[in-house]
Amino acid sequence: MSEPPAPPQAAPLAGIKVVDLSKILAGPYATMSLADLGADVTKVEHPEGGDPTRRWGPPFQGEDATYYLAANRNKRSVTLDLKTPEGQAEVHRMLAGADVMVENFRPGSTLARVFDYRALTERYPRLVVLHISAFGETGPLRDEPGYDMVAQASAGLMSLTGETDGPPLKAGFAMGDLGAALFGLVGITSALVERARTGRGQYVTTSLYETQLALHANWATAHFATGERPTRLGSGHPSLVPYQAYEASDGHFVIAVGNDALFRTLCAALDLDALADDERFTTNAARVANRDDLNARLTDVLARRTVGEWCDALKAAGVPAAPIRHLDEVYACPQTAALGMVQEVEHPAAGTLRQVAFPVSFNGVRPAVRTAPPTLGQHDDNPRTQQGARA
Repeated sequence: MSEPPAPPQAAPLAGIKVVDLSKILAGPYATMSLADLGADVTKVEHPEGGDPTRRWGPPFQGEDATYYLAANRNKRSVTLDLKTPEGQAEVHRMLAGADVMVENFRPGSTLARVFDYRALTERYPRLVVLHISAFGETGPLRDEPGYDMVAQASAGLMSLTGETDGPPLKAGFAMGDLGAALFGLVGITSALVERARTGRGQYVTTSLYETQLALHANWATAHFATGERPTRLGSGHPSLVPYQAYEASDGHFVIAVGNDALFRTLCAALDLDALADDERFTTNAARVANRDDLNARLTDVLARRTVGEWCDALKAAGVPAAPIRHLDEVYACPQTAALGMVQEVEHPAAGTLRQVAFPVSFNGVRPAVRTAPPTLGQHDDNPRTQQGARA
Protein backbone atom coordinates (compact mmCIF):
# COMPACT_ATOMS: atom_id res chain seq x y z
CA MET A 1 0.00 0.00 0.00
CA SER A 2 1.47 3.37 -0.98
CA GLU A 3 2.37 5.83 1.72
CA PRO A 4 -0.01 8.79 2.22
CA PRO A 5 1.29 12.31 1.61
CA ALA A 6 2.95 14.02 4.55
CA PRO A 7 0.42 15.91 6.69
CA PRO A 8 0.57 19.71 6.56
CA GLN A 9 1.34 21.91 9.52
CA ALA A 10 -2.30 22.06 10.64
CA ALA A 11 -2.64 18.34 11.29
CA PRO A 12 -3.50 17.68 14.94
CA LEU A 13 -4.46 14.06 14.20
CA ALA A 14 -1.25 13.18 12.33
CA GLY A 15 -0.23 9.62 13.16
CA ILE A 16 -3.80 8.41 13.75
CA LYS A 17 -4.70 5.53 11.43
CA VAL A 18 -8.34 5.09 10.42
CA VAL A 19 -10.05 2.21 8.64
CA ASP A 20 -13.23 3.49 6.98
CA LEU A 21 -15.80 0.75 6.30
CA SER A 22 -18.68 3.22 5.94
CA LYS A 23 -20.51 4.45 2.87
CA ILE A 24 -22.98 7.11 1.67
CA LEU A 25 -22.50 10.38 3.63
CA ALA A 26 -22.52 10.32 7.45
CA GLY A 27 -19.58 7.95 7.92
CA PRO A 28 -17.53 9.19 4.96
CA TYR A 29 -17.98 12.82 6.01
CA ALA A 30 -16.76 11.97 9.53
CA THR A 31 -13.72 10.13 8.18
CA MET A 32 -13.00 12.90 5.68
CA SER A 33 -12.95 15.31 8.60
CA LEU A 34 -10.47 13.05 10.39
CA ALA A 35 -8.36 12.98 7.22
CA ASP A 36 -8.55 16.77 6.92
CA LEU A 37 -7.15 16.92 10.45
CA GLY A 38 -4.16 14.83 9.42
CA ALA A 39 -5.28 11.25 10.09
CA ASP A 40 -4.26 8.47 7.69
CA VAL A 41 -7.63 7.21 6.38
CA THR A 42 -8.08 4.13 4.23
CA LYS A 43 -11.52 3.76 2.65
CA VAL A 44 -12.55 0.16 2.04
CA GLU A 45 -14.99 -0.32 -0.85
CA HIS A 46 -16.60 -3.27 -2.59
CA PRO A 47 -14.83 -4.12 -5.86
CA GLU A 48 -18.08 -3.88 -7.82
CA GLY A 49 -19.07 -0.22 -7.83
CA GLY A 50 -17.63 0.87 -4.50
CA ASP A 51 -19.42 3.49 -2.42
CA PRO A 52 -22.94 3.91 -3.89
CA THR A 53 -22.54 7.69 -3.93
CA ARG A 54 -20.04 7.31 -6.78
CA ARG A 55 -23.17 6.85 -8.92
CA TRP A 56 -25.41 9.45 -7.23
CA GLY A 57 -25.47 11.79 -10.19
CA PRO A 58 -25.64 13.80 -12.28
CA PRO A 59 -23.67 15.91 -11.91
CA PHE A 60 -20.46 13.95 -12.44
CA GLN A 61 -16.89 15.16 -12.62
CA GLY A 62 -14.83 12.52 -14.29
CA GLU A 63 -16.32 9.09 -13.67
CA ASP A 64 -17.60 9.85 -10.14
CA ALA A 65 -20.62 11.82 -8.99
CA THR A 66 -19.91 15.12 -7.28
CA TYR A 67 -21.81 13.73 -4.27
CA TYR A 68 -19.02 11.19 -3.71
CA LEU A 69 -16.35 13.83 -4.37
CA ALA A 70 -17.81 15.97 -1.56
CA ALA A 71 -17.02 13.51 1.26
CA ASN A 72 -13.93 11.49 0.41
CA ARG A 73 -10.85 13.66 -0.14
CA ASN A 74 -7.54 13.06 1.66
CA LYS A 75 -8.24 9.30 1.78
CA ARG A 76 -6.96 6.19 0.05
CA SER A 77 -9.30 3.64 -1.56
CA VAL A 78 -8.78 -0.11 -1.46
CA THR A 79 -11.29 -2.67 -2.72
CA LEU A 80 -12.22 -5.70 -0.64
CA ASP A 81 -15.20 -8.04 -0.58
CA LEU A 82 -15.97 -8.00 3.14
CA LYS A 83 -18.24 -11.02 2.88
CA THR A 84 -15.34 -13.31 2.00
CA PRO A 85 -12.85 -14.76 4.49
CA GLU A 86 -9.99 -13.26 2.50
CA GLY A 87 -11.50 -9.77 2.58
CA GLN A 88 -12.23 -10.03 6.28
CA ALA A 89 -8.70 -11.21 6.99
CA GLU A 90 -7.31 -8.20 5.15
CA VAL A 91 -9.45 -5.83 7.21
CA HIS A 92 -8.18 -7.46 10.39
CA ARG A 93 -4.62 -6.98 9.16
CA MET A 94 -5.40 -3.29 8.75
CA LEU A 95 -7.12 -3.07 12.14
CA ALA A 96 -4.07 -4.52 13.89
CA GLY A 97 -2.27 -1.24 13.27
CA ALA A 98 -5.27 1.09 13.35
CA ASP A 99 -6.52 3.56 15.94
CA VAL A 100 -10.07 4.05 14.65
CA MET A 101 -12.62 2.07 12.66
CA VAL A 102 -15.81 3.66 11.31
CA GLU A 103 -18.76 1.64 10.01
CA ASN A 104 -22.47 2.00 9.38
CA PHE A 105 -23.48 -1.64 9.01
CA ARG A 106 -27.19 -2.24 9.35
CA PRO A 107 -27.97 -3.77 12.76
CA GLY A 108 -28.38 -7.53 12.45
CA SER A 109 -26.67 -7.70 9.06
CA THR A 110 -23.98 -10.23 8.20
CA LEU A 111 -21.25 -7.60 8.36
CA ALA A 112 -22.50 -6.30 11.70
CA ARG A 113 -22.08 -9.80 13.08
CA VAL A 114 -18.71 -10.41 11.42
CA PHE A 115 -17.28 -7.16 12.78
CA ASP A 116 -19.08 -7.21 16.12
CA TYR A 117 -17.64 -4.54 18.38
CA ARG A 118 -17.32 -6.90 21.35
CA ALA A 119 -15.01 -9.20 19.46
CA LEU A 120 -13.12 -6.24 18.02
CA THR A 121 -12.67 -4.71 21.47
CA GLU A 122 -11.30 -7.96 22.84
CA ARG A 123 -8.94 -8.42 19.92
CA TYR A 124 -7.86 -4.77 19.60
CA PRO A 125 -8.28 -3.17 23.04
CA ARG A 126 -6.89 0.22 21.91
CA LEU A 127 -9.24 0.49 18.92
CA VAL A 128 -11.91 3.19 18.84
CA VAL A 129 -14.93 1.94 16.88
CA LEU A 130 -17.61 4.36 15.66
CA HIS A 131 -20.93 2.84 14.60
CA ILE A 132 -23.44 5.14 12.88
CA SER A 133 -27.01 3.92 12.45
CA ALA A 134 -30.34 5.38 11.41
CA PHE A 135 -32.19 5.09 14.73
CA GLY A 136 -29.73 4.08 17.45
CA GLU A 137 -28.71 0.99 19.36
CA THR A 138 -31.97 0.28 21.20
CA GLY A 139 -35.70 0.79 20.80
CA PRO A 140 -38.43 -0.38 18.41
CA LEU A 141 -36.85 1.30 15.36
CA ARG A 142 -33.36 -0.05 16.03
CA ASP A 143 -33.27 -2.42 13.05
CA GLU A 144 -34.84 -0.10 10.49
CA PRO A 145 -32.73 1.36 7.69
CA GLY A 146 -32.89 5.03 6.98
CA TYR A 147 -31.55 7.71 4.68
CA ASP A 148 -31.24 11.38 5.51
CA MET A 149 -34.80 12.27 4.50
CA VAL A 150 -36.20 9.48 6.66
CA ALA A 151 -34.34 10.94 9.63
CA GLN A 152 -35.51 14.48 8.85
CA ALA A 153 -39.10 13.23 8.73
CA SER A 154 -39.09 10.87 11.71
CA ALA A 155 -37.06 13.14 13.99
CA GLY A 156 -39.19 16.23 13.39
CA LEU A 157 -37.03 18.51 11.25
CA MET A 158 -39.46 18.48 8.34
CA SER A 159 -42.32 19.46 10.65
CA LEU A 160 -40.39 22.65 11.45
CA THR A 161 -39.31 23.49 7.89
CA GLY A 162 -41.48 25.32 5.37
CA GLU A 163 -44.04 28.09 5.27
CA THR A 164 -46.89 28.09 7.78
CA ASP A 165 -49.53 27.39 5.14
CA GLY A 166 -47.36 25.12 2.99
CA PRO A 167 -46.26 21.49 3.08
CA PRO A 168 -43.41 20.24 5.27
CA LEU A 169 -40.03 20.46 3.56
CA LYS A 170 -36.67 18.83 4.07
CA ALA A 171 -33.73 21.08 4.86
CA GLY A 172 -31.53 22.06 1.93
CA PHE A 173 -28.54 20.35 3.55
CA ALA A 174 -28.52 16.65 4.50
CA MET A 175 -28.85 17.55 8.16
CA GLY A 176 -29.55 13.99 9.32
CA ASP A 177 -26.36 12.62 7.80
CA LEU A 178 -24.21 15.64 8.55
CA GLY A 179 -25.44 15.89 12.15
CA ALA A 180 -24.49 12.25 12.74
CA ALA A 181 -21.13 12.81 11.06
CA LEU A 182 -20.22 15.77 13.24
CA PHE A 183 -21.38 14.23 16.52
CA GLY A 184 -19.58 11.04 15.50
CA LEU A 185 -16.43 13.08 14.95
CA VAL A 186 -16.79 14.52 18.47
CA GLY A 187 -17.22 11.00 19.83
CA ILE A 188 -14.10 9.70 18.08
CA THR A 189 -11.83 12.53 19.15
CA SER A 190 -13.16 12.36 22.72
CA ALA A 191 -12.50 8.62 22.84
CA LEU A 192 -8.96 9.19 21.57
CA VAL A 193 -8.37 11.72 24.35
CA GLU A 194 -9.59 9.25 26.95
CA ARG A 195 -7.49 6.48 25.41
CA ALA A 196 -4.43 8.66 25.96
CA ARG A 197 -5.25 8.49 29.70
CA THR A 198 -6.44 4.88 30.02
CA GLY A 199 -4.81 3.04 27.13
CA ARG A 200 -8.16 1.58 26.05
CA GLY A 201 -10.39 2.31 23.10
CA GLN A 202 -14.18 2.52 23.13
CA TYR A 203 -17.26 1.55 21.17
CA VAL A 204 -18.81 4.88 20.17
CA THR A 205 -22.32 5.01 18.71
CA THR A 206 -24.55 7.68 17.30
CA SER A 207 -27.43 7.85 14.85
CA LEU A 208 -29.16 10.17 12.45
CA TYR A 209 -32.24 10.12 14.69
CA GLU A 210 -30.68 10.99 18.03
CA THR A 211 -28.40 13.68 16.63
CA GLN A 212 -31.43 15.37 15.07
CA LEU A 213 -33.07 15.39 18.51
CA ALA A 214 -29.95 17.02 19.96
CA LEU A 215 -30.06 19.72 17.28
CA HIS A 216 -33.66 20.64 18.10
CA ALA A 217 -32.12 22.71 20.92
CA ASN A 218 -34.50 25.60 21.72
CA TRP A 219 -37.39 24.00 19.83
CA ALA A 220 -37.29 21.08 22.26
CA THR A 221 -37.06 23.14 25.43
CA ALA A 222 -39.95 25.34 24.28
CA HIS A 223 -42.07 22.24 23.71
CA PHE A 224 -41.13 20.80 27.10
CA ALA A 225 -42.07 24.06 28.80
CA THR A 226 -45.41 24.60 27.06
CA GLY A 227 -46.51 21.18 25.86
CA GLU A 228 -47.48 22.82 22.58
CA ARG A 229 -46.75 21.39 19.14
CA PRO A 230 -44.44 23.81 17.27
CA THR A 231 -45.57 25.00 13.86
CA ARG A 232 -43.65 25.95 10.75
CA LEU A 233 -42.71 29.63 10.53
CA GLY A 234 -41.01 29.80 7.15
CA SER A 235 -37.87 31.84 7.71
CA GLY A 236 -39.24 33.21 10.99
CA HIS A 237 -37.80 32.57 14.44
CA PRO A 238 -40.01 31.09 17.17
CA SER A 239 -38.63 33.40 19.87
CA LEU A 240 -37.47 36.59 18.10
CA VAL A 241 -39.31 39.16 15.96
CA PRO A 242 -38.35 40.62 13.53
CA TYR A 243 -35.89 37.87 12.67
CA GLN A 244 -36.63 36.49 9.21
CA ALA A 245 -36.53 37.06 5.45
CA TYR A 246 -38.38 39.97 3.90
CA GLU A 247 -39.11 40.88 0.30
CA ALA A 248 -37.62 44.02 -1.18
CA SER A 249 -38.49 45.39 -4.61
CA ASP A 250 -35.96 43.13 -6.37
CA GLY A 251 -35.53 40.09 -4.13
CA HIS A 252 -35.29 38.87 -0.55
CA PHE A 253 -33.00 39.68 2.36
CA VAL A 254 -32.94 38.99 6.09
CA ILE A 255 -33.21 41.21 9.14
CA ALA A 256 -32.05 39.85 12.50
CA VAL A 257 -33.17 41.89 15.52
CA GLY A 258 -32.02 40.23 18.72
CA ASN A 259 -33.00 42.82 21.35
CA ASP A 260 -35.25 45.77 22.02
CA ALA A 261 -32.55 48.38 21.44
CA LEU A 262 -31.93 47.00 17.97
CA PHE A 263 -35.64 47.15 17.26
CA ARG A 264 -35.70 50.86 18.05
CA THR A 265 -32.68 51.32 15.78
CA LEU A 266 -34.48 49.43 13.00
CA CYS A 267 -37.56 51.60 13.36
CA ALA A 268 -35.45 54.74 13.07
CA ALA A 269 -33.67 53.41 9.97
CA LEU A 270 -37.02 52.60 8.35
CA ASP A 271 -38.53 55.95 9.39
CA LEU A 272 -41.09 54.09 11.49
CA ASP A 273 -40.43 55.70 14.86
CA ALA A 274 -44.07 55.32 15.91
CA LEU A 275 -43.67 51.54 15.90
CA ALA A 276 -40.93 51.72 18.51
CA ASP A 277 -43.38 53.34 20.95
CA ASP A 278 -46.33 51.09 20.12
CA GLU A 279 -46.96 48.92 23.20
CA ARG A 280 -47.65 45.96 20.93
CA PHE A 281 -44.00 46.04 19.82
CA THR A 282 -41.90 47.66 22.56
CA THR A 283 -40.60 44.35 23.93
CA ASN A 284 -39.57 41.18 22.15
CA ALA A 285 -42.24 39.19 23.98
CA ALA A 286 -44.86 41.64 22.72
CA ARG A 287 -43.48 41.46 19.20
CA VAL A 288 -43.62 37.65 19.22
CA ALA A 289 -47.25 37.82 20.36
CA ASN A 290 -48.06 40.35 17.63
CA ARG A 291 -45.82 38.90 14.94
CA ASP A 292 -48.35 39.14 12.11
CA ASP A 293 -49.28 42.77 12.78
CA LEU A 294 -45.65 43.89 12.91
CA ASN A 295 -44.63 41.92 9.83
CA ALA A 296 -47.51 43.43 7.86
CA ARG A 297 -46.18 46.93 8.64
CA LEU A 298 -42.60 46.00 7.82
CA THR A 299 -43.49 44.17 4.61
CA ASP A 300 -45.27 47.21 3.23
CA VAL A 301 -42.28 49.49 3.80
CA LEU A 302 -39.53 47.07 2.78
CA ALA A 303 -41.11 46.39 -0.62
CA ARG A 304 -40.38 50.01 -1.66
CA ARG A 305 -36.58 49.74 -2.03
CA THR A 306 -34.05 47.24 -3.34
CA VAL A 307 -32.16 44.59 -1.40
CA GLY A 308 -28.91 46.50 -1.85
CA GLU A 309 -30.41 49.78 -0.67
CA TRP A 310 -31.93 48.24 2.46
CA CYS A 311 -28.84 46.23 3.37
CA ASP A 312 -26.61 49.29 3.01
CA ALA A 313 -28.95 51.46 5.08
CA LEU A 314 -29.49 48.90 7.83
CA LYS A 315 -25.82 47.95 8.13
CA ALA A 316 -24.92 51.63 8.36
CA ALA A 317 -27.36 51.92 11.25
CA GLY A 318 -25.94 48.84 12.98
CA VAL A 319 -28.86 46.50 12.27
CA PRO A 320 -27.80 42.97 11.20
CA ALA A 321 -29.05 42.40 7.65
CA ALA A 322 -27.87 40.40 4.64
CA PRO A 323 -28.97 39.50 1.13
CA ILE A 324 -29.97 35.89 0.50
CA ARG A 325 -27.20 34.72 -1.80
CA HIS A 326 -27.16 31.84 -4.24
CA LEU A 327 -24.19 29.48 -4.18
CA ASP A 328 -22.55 31.06 -7.23
CA GLU A 329 -22.62 34.36 -5.36
CA VAL A 330 -21.35 32.76 -2.14
CA TYR A 331 -18.28 31.26 -3.83
CA ALA A 332 -17.56 34.50 -5.68
CA CYS A 333 -17.79 36.49 -2.44
CA PRO A 334 -14.58 38.21 -1.27
CA GLN A 335 -15.24 36.97 2.28
CA THR A 336 -15.14 33.37 1.08
CA ALA A 337 -11.86 34.05 -0.71
CA ALA A 338 -10.35 35.84 2.29
CA LEU A 339 -11.02 32.83 4.52
CA GLY A 340 -9.38 30.40 2.09
CA MET A 341 -12.42 28.16 2.27
CA VAL A 342 -12.13 26.92 -1.32
CA GLN A 343 -9.05 24.93 -2.28
CA GLU A 344 -8.05 23.16 -5.48
CA VAL A 345 -6.61 19.69 -5.92
CA GLU A 346 -5.72 17.61 -8.97
CA HIS A 347 -7.76 14.46 -9.60
CA PRO A 348 -6.19 11.71 -11.72
CA ALA A 349 -9.24 11.40 -13.97
CA ALA A 350 -11.32 14.54 -13.49
CA GLY A 351 -8.62 17.20 -13.56
CA THR A 352 -8.77 20.15 -11.19
CA LEU A 353 -11.36 19.82 -8.43
CA ARG A 354 -12.52 22.65 -6.19
CA GLN A 355 -13.26 21.58 -2.61
CA VAL A 356 -14.73 23.38 0.40
CA ALA A 357 -12.02 23.16 3.06
CA PHE A 358 -12.26 22.18 6.73
CA PRO A 359 -13.87 25.11 8.61
CA VAL A 360 -11.50 25.23 11.61
CA SER A 361 -8.01 26.77 11.67
CA PHE A 362 -5.17 25.95 14.06
CA ASN A 363 -2.88 28.84 15.00
CA GLY A 364 -4.18 30.60 11.93
CA VAL A 365 -3.48 27.66 9.59
CA ARG A 366 -6.34 25.87 7.85
CA PRO A 367 -5.96 22.12 7.24
CA ALA A 368 -5.08 21.53 3.60
CA VAL A 369 -6.92 19.61 0.95
CA ARG A 370 -3.94 17.34 0.29
CA THR A 371 -5.27 14.73 -2.12
CA ALA A 372 -8.31 14.34 -4.33
CA PRO A 373 -11.07 11.84 -3.53
CA PRO A 374 -9.60 8.53 -4.70
CA THR A 375 -10.77 6.59 -7.69
CA LEU A 376 -12.17 3.16 -6.90
CA GLY A 377 -9.34 0.91 -5.74
CA GLN A 378 -6.73 3.54 -6.56
CA HIS A 379 -4.46 2.23 -3.79
CA ASP A 380 -4.76 -1.51 -4.44
CA ASP A 381 -0.99 -1.83 -4.81
CA ASN A 382 -0.22 -4.03 -1.81
CA PRO A 383 -0.06 -7.77 -2.70
CA ARG A 384 -2.12 -8.76 0.34
CA THR A 385 -4.68 -6.05 -0.37
CA GLN A 386 -4.95 -7.16 -4.00
CA GLN A 387 -5.45 -10.75 -2.90
CA GLY A 388 -8.38 -9.71 -0.69
CA ALA A 389 -9.77 -7.50 -3.43
CA ARG A 390 -9.91 -10.32 -5.94
CA ALA A 391 -11.77 -12.62 -3.57
